[in-house]
This record gives sequence, C-alpha cells and structure tokens, in this order.
Amino acid sequence: MPAPAEVPTFVDLSSTLADVADDGVAAPGKDIAGLEGVVARASEHGIDLSIVVVDEPAPLDSQLRDLATSVGATDGGTVLVLGPGQVGTFSDSIDRVTLEAGQDQAYTGDPVASANNFLDVVLEPGTPWTALTVALVLVVAAVLSGTWWANARRHDAARVTADRRARGQVTDGGAIPADDL
Repeated sequence: MPAPAEVPTFVDLSSTLADVADDGVAAPGKDIAGLEGVVARASEHGIDLSIVVVDEPAPLDSQLRDLATSVGATDGGTVLVLGPGQVGTFSDSIDRVTLEAGQDQAYTGDPVASANNFLDVVLEPGTPWTALTVALVLVVAAVLSGTWWANARRHDAARVTADRRARGQVTDGGAIPADDL
C-alpha cells in the first residue's frame, strides 16, 4: 500500500496554492520575476508550468514530490518544486523519465537557473518513436519479402529439377547428361 502524500510541515499548502493560482509561481520575492519568465517561456511552448520554491530543506526528498503532486492535483499541468539541494516534480502531460531528466539538471542552487535548466530538458525533442517504429516495420517487411523470394526460387529450382528428372534429363546424382547441354 503506497504511503500517503506528505507535504513538508513548514509549507502552508493553501497559501502556496493561492500563489501558484495567481501567476504560476510561489517563491521568495527576489526570484518571482525570473521564475515568471520561465513560466511564460514554458507557456509559449504549450506547457502549463507552475514553480514552487521552498526556503528550507524537507526532511525527506519525497516530500517535495508530494508537494508537487498536491499542487498538480489542484491546478493540473506540470509542477516543479525547488528546495535547498532537493527537487520534486509532477506532471499530467510529461512522462516521468523526462521529468527526472529535468530534475537532474535542476540542482544549481539558483531557482531561476534551475527552472530554466529543467525547462530546457523538458523542451528537448524526444526520441522519434513513430519514425523508428515505421522504419523497423519496413525492415521486417523487407526481410520477410526477401525470405519469401528466396524460398520461392528454391522451390522453383526443385520443381524444375524434378521435372527434368521425370523426363530423364537429370541423372540420379543431379547432373545433367552431357548430350543435353
């Protein structure tokens, strides 16, 4: 049974949700303008990003992810929570692998730089799975076609040899008699 979400005790969730609802950012005053710029850049790319910055380290790293999940459950979109030496994320549209790759780049100590690094990773084009799947299907189809063609030629050659053998044009050893050449 999964553990219940546990938001750090020093975070006022209702105040955080109100701040995020206002401009997409809940952070200390000095970082708000820069973080609003990151939220705006994300919006230009179709990503609904909310950013929460906490001043204290959470007792458990998972608490920042729980906080991100709580904010995301209320507002939806993608949520980045930054704390001293800790990062937590949530998204209803971006896969966990991409989020964690973004988290890996968000440990800078500067919330604005961290948020920009996170967004850069999220905006990177991913693996073109559709193109790779189509290419793989085409390769498999080509191999199957080649196999079918080789089998058809082998069966045709066996049929021709059997016909010649039936007409006496091929000896038991499979050689064509010299006078038939």
